Amino acid sequence: MKTNNALSKHARCLTTAWAATKLLPLLLLLILPGVVEAQFNYTTTNGTITITGYTGYNSVVTIPSRINDLPVTAIGYGAFCESGLTSVTIPTSVTSIGVEAFCGCSFLTSVTIPNSVTSIGVEAFEDCPSLTAITVHAANSVYSSMGGVLFDKSQTTLIQFPGRIAGSYTIPDSVTSIGDYAFQSCSDLGNVIIPNSVTNMGEGEFAGCRSLTNVTIGNSVTSIGYAAFCDCSSLTSVTIPNSVTGIGLQAFCGCSSLTSVTIPNSVTGLGDWAFEACANLTSVTIPDSVTGIGEGAFELCTNLTSVTIPNSVTSLGNWAFDACTNLTSVTIPDSVTSIGEVAFGDCTSLTAIMVNTRNPVYSDVDGVLFNHSLTMLVQCPGGIVGSYTIPNTVTNIGDGAFSGCSGLTKVTIPSSVTSIGDWAFSGCARLTSVCFQGNAPSFGQDVFDFCYNPDDKGCGQQIWDPVTIYYLPGTTGWSTNLSVAWNDGDGDTGFLNLPTALWLPQVQTSDGSVGVRTNQFGFTINWSSGMTAAVDACTNLANPTWIPLATNTLTSGSLYFSDSQWKKYPSRFYRLRMP
Repeated sequence: MKTNNALSKHARCLTTAWAATKLLPLLLLLILPGVVEAQFNYTTTNGTITITGYTGYNSVVTIPSRINDLPVTAIGYGAFCESGLTSVTIPTSVTSIGVEAFCGCSFLTSVTIPNSVTSIGVEAFEDCPSLTAITVHAANSVYSSMGGVLFDKSQTTLIQFPGRIAGSYTIPDSVTSIGDYAFQSCSDLGNVIIPNSVTNMGEGEFAGCRSLTNVTIGNSVTSIGYAAFCDCSSLTSVTIPNSVTGIGLQAFCGCSSLTSVTIPNSVTGLGDWAFEACANLTSVTIPDSVTGIGEGAFELCTNLTSVTIPNSVTSLGNWAFDACTNLTSVTIPDSVTSIGEVAFGDCTSLTAIMVNTRNPVYSDVDGVLFNHSLTMLVQCPGGIVGSYTIPNTVTNIGDGAFSGCSGLTKVTIPSSVTSIGDWAFSGCARLTSVCFQGNAPSFGQDVFDFCYNPDDKGCGQQIWDPVTIYYLPGTTGWSTNLSVAWNDGDGDTGFLNLPTALWLPQVQTSDGSVGVRTNQFGFTINWSSGMTAAVDACTNLANPTWIPLATNTLTSGSLYFSDSQWKKYPSRFYRLRMP
């Protein structure tokens, strides 16, 4: 009989397929546990498994109750952090969910906590913007849920708010404590009322809630903790009750829509960077109860125009009002005995820093901040324009003393100065010359950081002309270039080489002094105060015979010279020199 090879081949394939189908359940039973286990990283401790990571690609995940015949009892630190999960099933073998276990799971929509779980770490479900509910099994003895919000069993502590709940939320009156980062990055939350029952607010509670516009804080809260409202960029108003005694580190940093804030008389301290980068904050009332303003407390509050520092304040931290570019004036009361580095740096509209005359530590001269003995220049207001001569009592120019003085073009440094601090002239973008009257002092790091003057040459190209360092004849420590150390903060270091030049007498041509005055031709000579300049004249530059006319000592860095004999010559030429 003739055999149909094609048909026989098809029959054999069907037979093979049938056999494979019959064996498939058995094969799946044999290989499935290994496949599941391969999706997880884990550690073994005392005969139990802790899941430490997920390497699979499924968005719907069931965590196994056993691996290698050992019980899975814990989900470790950050185990599923920033994974693509949409759903996860946690087995009843699990008793512990670690810190940040599911943080940043952007697509996770819901989760159920089994009754076996007795420990949930901080930020376990933080920054899960699609999470609509956290449900806890009714039999759980430690935790509970209400309206999709995670609480402790007695519902006295609010632990975690799911990220997807929108609109307003009133915290139940049973709550006395809000856990760390409980509402962090809940981007759709618009309004929150914290009841009078709450006495404790944890760290970062509402940080990153970018739709939050209004917060009412109950009158039992005693402190606003670290980063509590940081980066709540839509927050326009907040009511701080009289029960609050402390506003913590970064409490309202980055609240760029906040226009005003009233701090109650109960508050004794403003934490570091408490209102940093509140760019629309125009006014702030600091009560007499406050004794300290922390580092960077109002840094980058670019619309803050005025501030009154009460007589209770004893310290201003580093960068306290740094880069408040619209701040125009400030007065230091007699109570302040400590002012940190660059407390008013980069305040480009600040024209004067005034000090109460009774202050025992600080003083001001013409709006420039000094220590009381005038031996240290602490801070020059950023709004200074043109030239500035440092008093000859000064021996030290402090860290960041001229930081951000973008309108400063020339500075004269007396021979009394022996040291210049870090970043002393950082950001002085129009500074073209620094004139030293004495020997070279010691220089800190980044003294002239970003002190270059942009000269747009067209075609999008900018040429940067560095500051020139001028020194007097007879002084020591100078060379062709001044080498100043720099450090970018990331481990890279080096030296900035600035050109130096001999500082010689110059005719002032921009003040209108060159010309005839009271029938005499004259001009103003600029040089270092106390230096002696000689003026010579001749009638023929091709074959000059120089005749000495005057030798005078400059006072206050300038001298007006006039020639009563100028009419006797059809032309006359002048030169300046050292005698």
